[in-house]
Amino acid sequence: MAALLAACSKPVEKKEDIRPVRAMVLSASTVGVNAEFAGEVRARVESRLGFRVGGKITARKVDAGTVVKKGQVLMQLDPQDLKLSQAQAKANLRAAETGRDLAKAELKRYQELRVKNFVSQAVLDAKQSAYSSAQATVDAAQAAYFGQSNQAGYATLVSDVDGVVTAVDAEVGQVVSPGTPVVRVAKMGEKEIVIGLPEDKVEELRKLTDVTVRLWANKDVVIPGKVREVSPVADPATRTYAVKVSIPDSAADVKLGMTAMVQFASTMATPQIKVPLTALYHEKNTTSVWVVDKGVVRMVPVTVAGTSANDVVLAGGVSAGQTVVTAGVNLIKPGQKVTILPPESSSNDPVPVQKSAAAPQVEVAK
Repeated sequence: MAALLAACSKPVEKKEDIRPVRAMVLSASTVGVNAEFAGEVRARVESRLGFRVGGKITARKVDAGTVVKKGQVLMQLDPQDLKLSQAQAKANLRAAETGRDLAKAELKRYQELRVKNFVSQAVLDAKQSAYSSAQATVDAAQAAYFGQSNQAGYATLVSDVDGVVTAVDAEVGQVVSPGTPVVRVAKMGEKEIVIGLPEDKVEELRKLTDVTVRLWANKDVVIPGKVREVSPVADPATRTYAVKVSIPDSAADVKLGMTAMVQFASTMATPQIKVPLTALYHEKNTTSVWVVDKGVVRMVPVTVAGTSANDVVLAGGVSAGQTVVTAGVNLIKPGQKVTILPPESSSNDPVPVQKSAAAPQVEVAK
């Protein structure tokens, strides 16, 4: 019986060790930097307007999005108290003018008396001093009246430029203090794109001149841009640095608040080969990569010239067109056979439905 079982058993086949890996085909490119950031279209000049005097808002003439002209009324305050102060200043001016006229008349009479030697020079000097003092009082009262007249005019807030209202920060009935921003007006004309750069990209992208802008609403139109300002302080919430990219006035169909993509690019004199950091294999003092040739890997020493974002720039050892392992470098050995895994599909790709294979039929010997 034992001999029969031994005759029926088959020798166990030894499976060949084929390691699955991820790989990429090397390519040389002259693109040094290619980065893209989302931003918002804003006006280069946006003013936060407020009243020069305090008071209660009685009227609001505009809403957010209203196109305004220079001199157009935006808001109004209750002018009653300001008008009373103006009337008081005018009354003080009239009283001062009356006192000055009296001092002038007395000075004239005493000058005539002095000619006839009826009064002394000291008395005439006193009258001259009184007249000068009265005139100074008039000047002060007149300046106060003009200033109060301006204060009464400040009860009406007007736009000082042609633009569009971007926000309204106060409503009717609210009491505001002098200088409190109540309306934001963006000046018509030059626009810019505001983006946020991470701290490791600021110095690299600051000096680039090849900057282009594409609107999300019209991605086919490419607009030239120029970095105008880089914030020296990071935003406390996002920890990014605000960068303003100006675009020409001639750019059509660019409206405030639109979403835009700002692309930074630079070219290099000589093509470079870049690989992910995960493709490097370190052994002692040598840095190498695994090159796949006809399904078999071999170790090739390389020279690292630097880094570019999350990639490593290779200066020698490999050439364009070769296939290099990018994941699983520590699990393979020279001469090992490998199988290259397909690229990872994104989460949005549909998952194919696999049909279950039919169960194999086993024929039982009778």
